Amino acid sequence: MPRYRPRHAEPQLREMAGFFKAVLVVGARQVGKTTLLDQLFLGHRKLVFDPIQDLYAARADPELFLDSFPPPLILDEIQYAPEVLPALKRRLDRMEQPGQYLLTGSQNLAVLRAVAESMAGRVGVLHLEGMSAAEMRDEGREQGWLAGYLDHPAELLDVVRQSGPAAGPLNLMLWRGSLPGLLEAPDSLVPVFYRSYVETYVQRDVRTMEEIRDVASFDRFLGLAAALTAQEINASQLGREIGIVPSTARRWLNLLLHTYQWHELAPYHGNVVKRLSGKRKGYLADTGLASYLQRISSPQALAVSPLLGALFETWVMGEIRKQFVQLAVPPQAWHWRTGGGAEVDLVLERDGLLYPIEVKCKSSVDGRDARGILAFRETYGEGRVMPGLVVFAGTSGYKLGPHALALPWNAVRASPPPLAAAGGTFASGLPRG
Repeated sequence: MPRYRPRHAEPQLREMAGFFKAVLVVGARQVGKTTLLDQLFLGHRKLVFDPIQDLYAARADPELFLDSFPPPLILDEIQYAPEVLPALKRRLDRMEQPGQYLLTGSQNLAVLRAVAESMAGRVGVLHLEGMSAAEMRDEGREQGWLAGYLDHPAELLDVVRQSGPAAGPLNLMLWRGSLPGLLEAPDSLVPVFYRSYVETYVQRDVRTMEEIRDVASFDRFLGLAAALTAQEINASQLGREIGIVPSTARRWLNLLLHTYQWHELAPYHGNVVKRLSGKRKGYLADTGLASYLQRISSPQALAVSPLLGALFETWVMGEIRKQFVQLAVPPQAWHWRTGGGAEVDLVLERDGLLYPIEVKCKSSVDGRDARGILAFRETYGEGRVMPGLVVFAGTSGYKLGPHALALPWNAVRASPPPLAAAGGTFASGLPRG
């Protein structure tokens, strides 16, 4: 059995279980929801629901089911037994002790609607994603660099260092992805793992949520979504490529959203009347899955693939999202693009302040790579816009001027902070600045 590695979500999960009567952990398949609960709550019995068989007669007689299995209890994949939730609500109303029922779910639409109707105010919801690079290095209990950036952006380079060799080559990290089940698997089994993952996802999640007769078209749609990760969403283009109408393409994208396989960023407008892009930007949740869907056969093939830049941006966005769980109040996330072509990949907003972040798959960057950050700053004013970041594929952090910092892709918090002064090299064959 693979060795357990601590997760960023552990402190928040413990706190929620000490306050809420029930906690629901949601996320995509195989991100480690059940393993996390098993590790933190060893005294809880676990029952796993099935989409086909009613193994415990939970759907047929929810009250008898709950009588037969008293708490503390872990109910795994609760979306397959939504009939249990009203009965569970009545039990929670009579209970005082928190954390007696822990639930997991991999379908947002099916689970959260039922939870909202049945257990509003009685359940805490925790979102879990695949493992971050820090979690893979067994540093999941360490604070990430994002908290330091939001608190003191200008001093970020004083409190980070690169993670060193343990992070692995960048192209290998992107190709293997972030799912815990692959941590100790050889590279030869990575495509086999993702093939099984896609088959299980389509059969168990997609078909239980929506009646899709043409599974082959949905498979092509999934591959196209991988090809268009880190781009603005055009439902008409998505539909035209595989012969479906735009409304079906948008409905299928929502299906990916509700099963946590897809994330979207809304455009940032602020209060300035300008001709800004109104399109959302989309990202596949896992770069390993995206690599498989695009039939990229190896880390070496990825290093020379035209999709490398998009997958690097997808990976960076995922790393940032995974650090949100470490923050008491996570920021709102946007993207920004003007009609004239100025853009910023990610804009974080917290406490009325704006933090622009660019992503560049290059081994070195300079001031030209921060032009979008400067345009954003000129548009929205220096009082609101904090110093920006350019996250890049190099090895050392440095300043790009008074309003932007270059942050290496494998940056981690350091104490004390030993950071190189400038430049840096990158040996994987990525283009230099």
